[in-house]
Amino acid sequence: MSTNTKCTIVVIDPGKSRSRSLTIASKHVDNLKYYFFVTLTLVGAMALGLTILYNTTQEQREERHRLTSQITDLQRKIPKPTDTLTAQDYVKRIDAKLLSISEYLKKRGVKGFVHDAIGGDYIEPKLGPLEYYSLYDQHLERIFEGLMYTPTGFPAKPELTSAYGYRANPFHSGTSEFHSGIDFRGKKGDLVRSTANGKVVHAGSHGGYGICVQIKHKNGYETWYAHLSKCLVRTGDNVEAGQIVGEIGSTGRSTGSHLHYEVRKDNRPINPIEFLNID
Repeated sequence: MSTNTKCTIVVIDPGKSRSRSLTIASKHVDNLKYYFFVTLTLVGAMALGLTILYNTTQEQREERHRLTSQITDLQRKIPKPTDTLTAQDYVKRIDAKLLSISEYLKKRGVKGFVHDAIGGDYIEPKLGPLEYYSLYDQHLERIFEGLMYTPTGFPAKPELTSAYGYRANPFHSGTSEFHSGIDFRGKKGDLVRSTANGKVVHAGSHGGYGICVQIKHKNGYETWYAHLSKCLVRTGDNVEAGQIVGEIGSTGRSTGSHLHYEVRKDNRPINPIEFLNID
């Protein structure tokens, strides 16, 4: 076909009884299928581009939502100002308890107290500040209560003259006897103090113990204060640690003025030396 050949396309409008004609070169008619293919390729490329753009936008939207959720979660975990104040209040209360424990131990003659383990492994590390401080506070409360009801410290001036266990019998030369407590040197009238909170279950004469005060504490503990010259409490009295319960003397089976001090657990004597210091 000649390159100068032309084709005429007639378009008829039946409603208006008229027509239009369009004259184009024949080569364009021959190439129409190529034009259609190119157009279809362009449309397909545009559709693919729009699809990729949509997916990218969707991923960015989801990522933004994920980040927003993470930020919101972090914001919820940040203590509010009121929470911070409450946590600070817990810290102050803990400090006050530590000071009370320190003063309490000094009053009872205890030389040292190690509390490195407070707040240790037993506390769940993932707890929030309020829960953490609350558990810490409860733990200290239990420690303080345990100290109040556990015999600790010296009942008299810390001048020991006889230890717990077997010793030479002071009344029968050449024999030995089991000494169920420890003895403190003292003069008649020197004050004797309770080593823990408890209830007086006996105050008066008790055989070879002479005038004796027996105090029952929690957890099966008892303390005995023997050879007194005078009781300053009565049976049934509730006493506190450090409270004066009697005066040193030499009543009962005794060779001179001193205090015989016993610590008992479930009515069996144990070595009081273990309770003089906390370390």
